[in-house]
Amino acid sequence: MNPQLGLNRRHFLRGLGACVGLPALASLGPVRLLAAATEPSPATTATGAPLRAAFLYFPNGAIPRAWWPSATGANPELKETLEPLRPFLPQLQVFGGLDDKCANAGPDGAGDHARANGTFLSGVRVNKSATDVRAGISIDQVLARQVGGATRFPSLELTCETNRSSGACDSGYACAYQFNLSWSSPTTPMTAEANPRLVFERLFGAGSPEARSENLRRRRLEQRSILDFVTEDARQMEKRLDYEDRGKLDQYLTGVREVEARLQKVERMGDPTSVNAPEPAGIPSGYGEHLQLMFDLLVLAFQTDSTRVATFLMAHDGSNRSFADIGVPEGHHDLSHHSNEQEKVQKVAAIDRWYTRQFAQFLQKLDGVKDTDGKSLLHNSMIVYGGGNADGNAHTHVNLPILLAGNGGGSLRTGRYVRHGGQPLTNLFLGMAQRMGVQKFESFGDSTGILSDI
Repeated sequence: MNPQLGLNRRHFLRGLGACVGLPALASLGPVRLLAAATEPSPATTATGAPLRAAFLYFPNGAIPRAWWPSATGANPELKETLEPLRPFLPQLQVFGGLDDKCANAGPDGAGDHARANGTFLSGVRVNKSATDVRAGISIDQVLARQVGGATRFPSLELTCETNRSSGACDSGYACAYQFNLSWSSPTTPMTAEANPRLVFERLFGAGSPEARSENLRRRRLEQRSILDFVTEDARQMEKRLDYEDRGKLDQYLTGVREVEARLQKVERMGDPTSVNAPEPAGIPSGYGEHLQLMFDLLVLAFQTDSTRVATFLMAHDGSNRSFADIGVPEGHHDLSHHSNEQEKVQKVAAIDRWYTRQFAQFLQKLDGVKDTDGKSLLHNSMIVYGGGNADGNAHTHVNLPILLAGNGGGSLRTGRYVRHGGQPLTNLFLGMAQRMGVQKFESFGDSTGILSDI
């Protein structure tokens, strides 16, 4: 057993080429962070459990009549798009009246999809150029700078976009705006990872990227799981655990192995390639399976407190992916310009509902994992789900479709639909930052104040 376990900031199972972070286990006692024990840790709930924030983006807006509940207040009636979220309504808020006016055309003309993506988490108007890239620092990176020292990874950036372009994309805007949500500076996007295998290796492998690649090659050659390399450490760990924690450890390791098995099933021969490769190894052919693998990896990252801040670009705005498996063979973006043709409207609503179902599965998984305080991961999270286009047909950026899931450790007023009366989306981000422990942070992007009614 590693003698340092319990003395560093996290508990791990270690082996040759493996470093498997563990969930909270009461038998091991409290985990010490890098900060002094007397200092309060940022991004924690009233019970001391980690508080997490994630920002999930879906493309091309949503059909308004199928999205918005008919009346504000508690326990609203959810329309067809949000109906899959009914089981999670006690942990959910539907927010109307939040705007991203930085995405409006103004003098720049066309390019609403690039602006929708590029301004969503920053509230800063992007520069219309294919080469002179200027955006704004995104809220996730503001949070990561505050709370990232408490975790292995300050933030995690995920995407399901595998064929990202460079140069000019939407009407002369740099592709960087359309394919990135997270920005560490006005000129530096945080490149999101689309390959679930590479995310898995980052979470559970050990050493440099080159070493992780070599360890993966060896495991493939020997047809072994990453858990095979921490077996002895796991056996020693179990001796320190009570009955309940042994069950919790077994459930967690089973979950890790299940994700790894799914990766192995979809992988092609050879090593995973870079994020810019046209056909990266390890990416499922089915879009839904790809999304769920990334969601499962995000659950594992939160469960092991590997990070407390994440972004997930499910698809870039303007995505023209088809959904033949639900009877929609046409491209999503093409259909979003429906000109109120009811057949097209219904098909877009079906796509909107499909995305919501994927989100609901993610919430179910978060809700099924106990945190350090006995509450669920979902209870101790704040999960934004939304997009930078309101009506994809008209390319509007006011009254955006925005949900906030999770109880924020008990600090949020959930189970309701609230109209916020035309406030910047960044006001919501200020309210979330306040709960994450970001001090003296009263303005961000185009904010006009802190959204307190959340």
